[in-house]
Amino acid sequence: MKSLAKFVKERRKEVNLTQEEFAERSGVALTVIRKIEQGKTNMNMDKVNLVLQMFGHSLAPVNTKDLKE
Repeated sequence: MKSLAKFVKERRKEVNLTQEEFAERSGVALTVIRKIEQGKTNMNMDKVNLVLQMFGHSLAPVNTKDLKE
């Protein structure tokens, strides 16, 4: 499974946007994009989802019990 950091960075580069341009278009601060691409783990899910919406994706909590079944 691809990490969130790698996914966002690759997709951003595919659409030929700088971090600054991507932050502006996704409606988040530049620091949010940098934190995501650096793999920081203490992130606001709402902000992450604003970024992922640019690619038609979102994150949601998953019960690990459900994954085992």
